[in-house]
Amino acid sequence: MLKEAPDHHDADLVLKIYDLRREPVMRESRAAINTKYWPRSAEEAIAVTASDHPLNTAFRQITGYWEMVYGMARHGIVHADFLVENNGEGLFVFARVEPYLAAFRAAASPRAFRNTEWVATNCPAGKMLLESFRTRIKRALETRS
Repeated sequence: MLKEAPDHHDADLVLKIYDLRREPVMRESRAAINTKYWPRSAEEAIAVTASDHPLNTAFRQITGYWEMVYGMARHGIVHADFLVENNGEGLFVFARVEPYLAAFRAAASPRAFRNTEWVATNCPAGKMLLESFRTRIKRALETRS
Protein backbone atom coordinates (compact mmCIF):
# COMPACT_ATOMS: atom_id res chain seq x y z
CA MET A 1 0.00 0.00 0.00
CA LEU A 2 1.45 3.34 -1.04
CA LYS A 3 1.55 6.21 1.40
CA GLU A 4 -0.95 8.98 0.71
CA ALA A 5 0.99 11.76 2.43
CA PRO A 6 4.49 12.16 3.85
CA ASP A 7 4.95 12.25 7.61
CA HIS A 8 7.83 12.75 10.04
CA HIS A 9 9.05 9.19 9.42
CA ASP A 10 9.44 10.01 5.74
CA ALA A 11 11.38 13.15 6.61
CA ASP A 12 13.67 11.17 8.90
CA LEU A 13 14.30 8.54 6.23
CA VAL A 14 14.97 11.15 3.53
CA LEU A 15 17.52 12.85 5.79
CA LYS A 16 19.25 9.51 6.43
CA ILE A 17 19.32 8.78 2.69
CA TYR A 18 20.90 12.19 2.12
CA ASP A 19 23.47 11.57 4.81
CA LEU A 20 24.47 8.23 3.23
CA ARG A 21 25.05 9.99 -0.10
CA ARG A 22 27.74 12.05 1.61
CA GLU A 23 29.84 9.04 2.63
CA PRO A 24 33.30 9.51 0.99
CA VAL A 25 33.34 6.39 -1.22
CA MET A 26 29.74 6.99 -2.28
CA ARG A 27 30.55 10.61 -3.08
CA GLU A 28 33.51 9.47 -5.22
CA SER A 29 31.35 6.95 -7.05
CA ARG A 30 28.62 9.51 -7.68
CA ALA A 31 31.14 11.99 -9.05
CA ALA A 32 32.70 9.38 -11.34
CA ILE A 33 29.38 8.27 -12.82
CA ASN A 34 27.96 11.77 -13.11
CA THR A 35 31.02 13.04 -14.96
CA LYS A 36 32.23 10.01 -16.95
CA TYR A 37 29.20 7.82 -17.76
CA TRP A 38 27.49 9.25 -20.83
CA PRO A 39 26.62 6.31 -23.09
CA ARG A 40 25.73 7.00 -26.72
CA SER A 41 24.86 3.41 -27.61
CA ALA A 42 23.63 0.22 -26.00
CA GLU A 43 27.17 -1.14 -26.19
CA GLU A 44 28.53 1.83 -24.22
CA ALA A 45 25.69 1.59 -21.69
CA ILE A 46 26.34 -2.10 -21.12
CA ALA A 47 30.16 -1.90 -21.15
CA VAL A 48 30.17 -0.59 -17.59
CA THR A 49 28.85 -3.95 -16.37
CA ALA A 50 32.13 -5.70 -17.26
CA SER A 51 34.10 -6.36 -14.09
CA ASP A 52 37.25 -4.84 -15.59
CA HIS A 53 35.56 -1.60 -16.69
CA PRO A 54 37.03 1.39 -14.80
CA LEU A 55 33.54 2.58 -13.76
CA ASN A 56 32.15 -0.84 -12.83
CA THR A 57 32.52 -0.52 -9.06
CA ALA A 58 31.15 3.01 -8.98
CA PHE A 59 28.26 2.08 -11.27
CA ARG A 60 27.29 -0.93 -9.17
CA GLN A 61 27.52 1.11 -5.98
CA ILE A 62 25.30 3.96 -7.06
CA THR A 63 22.78 1.98 -9.08
CA GLY A 64 22.43 -0.49 -6.22
CA TYR A 65 21.99 2.39 -3.80
CA TRP A 66 19.30 4.10 -5.89
CA GLU A 67 17.48 0.83 -6.52
CA MET A 68 17.35 0.28 -2.76
CA VAL A 69 16.18 3.84 -2.12
CA TYR A 70 13.52 3.81 -4.84
CA GLY A 71 12.41 0.35 -3.75
CA MET A 72 11.36 1.95 -0.47
CA ALA A 73 8.97 4.15 -2.45
CA ARG A 74 7.75 1.31 -4.66
CA HIS A 75 6.89 -0.78 -1.62
CA GLY A 76 5.23 2.03 0.32
CA ILE A 77 7.88 2.46 3.00
CA VAL A 78 8.33 6.13 2.16
CA HIS A 79 6.05 8.57 0.35
CA ALA A 80 7.17 8.28 -3.30
CA ASP A 81 6.80 11.87 -4.48
CA PHE A 82 8.33 13.28 -1.30
CA LEU A 83 11.30 10.96 -1.74
CA VAL A 84 11.79 11.82 -5.41
CA GLU A 85 11.47 15.56 -4.80
CA ASN A 86 14.49 15.25 -2.53
CA ASN A 87 16.41 12.42 -4.22
CA GLY A 88 16.33 12.62 -8.00
CA GLU A 89 19.93 11.75 -8.77
CA GLY A 90 19.10 8.10 -9.44
CA LEU A 91 16.72 9.25 -12.16
CA PHE A 92 19.58 11.22 -13.71
CA VAL A 93 21.53 7.97 -14.10
CA PHE A 94 18.41 6.13 -15.28
CA ALA A 95 17.79 8.76 -17.96
CA ARG A 96 21.22 7.99 -19.43
CA VAL A 97 20.48 4.24 -19.55
CA GLU A 98 16.80 4.48 -20.48
CA PRO A 99 17.28 4.62 -24.28
CA TYR A 100 19.17 1.31 -24.02
CA LEU A 101 17.18 -0.25 -21.17
CA ALA A 102 15.93 -3.31 -23.08
CA ALA A 103 19.42 -4.17 -24.30
CA PHE A 104 20.88 -3.44 -20.86
CA ARG A 105 18.41 -5.78 -19.19
CA ALA A 106 19.01 -8.49 -21.79
CA ALA A 107 22.77 -8.28 -21.29
CA ALA A 108 23.03 -7.60 -17.56
CA SER A 109 19.86 -8.40 -15.61
CA PRO A 110 16.15 -8.42 -16.41
CA ARG A 111 15.58 -6.67 -13.06
CA ALA A 112 18.01 -3.81 -13.70
CA PHE A 113 16.54 -0.41 -12.80
CA ARG A 114 13.17 -1.95 -11.88
CA ASN A 115 12.55 0.32 -8.88
CA THR A 116 13.96 3.40 -10.59
CA GLU A 117 11.73 2.77 -13.60
CA TRP A 118 8.74 2.43 -11.29
CA VAL A 119 9.47 5.82 -9.72
CA ALA A 120 9.96 7.32 -13.19
CA THR A 121 6.65 6.04 -14.49
CA ASN A 122 4.35 5.96 -11.44
CA CYS A 123 5.16 9.12 -9.48
CA PRO A 124 4.22 12.57 -10.74
CA ALA A 125 7.49 13.97 -9.37
CA GLY A 126 9.43 11.13 -11.02
CA LYS A 127 7.76 11.67 -14.40
CA MET A 128 8.45 15.39 -14.30
CA LEU A 129 12.05 14.99 -13.20
CA LEU A 130 12.79 12.30 -15.76
CA GLU A 131 11.46 14.49 -18.56
CA SER A 132 13.70 17.31 -17.36
CA PHE A 133 16.70 14.97 -17.24
CA ARG A 134 16.01 13.63 -20.75
CA THR A 135 16.24 17.18 -22.09
CA ARG A 136 19.35 17.93 -20.07
CA ILE A 137 21.07 14.75 -21.22
CA LYS A 138 20.19 15.34 -24.85
CA ARG A 139 21.79 18.79 -24.69
CA ALA A 140 24.83 17.46 -22.82
CA LEU A 141 25.41 14.69 -25.36
CA GLU A 142 25.14 17.17 -28.21
CA THR A 143 27.98 19.24 -26.72
CA ARG A 144 30.25 16.32 -25.73
CA SER A 145 32.72 14.99 -28.23
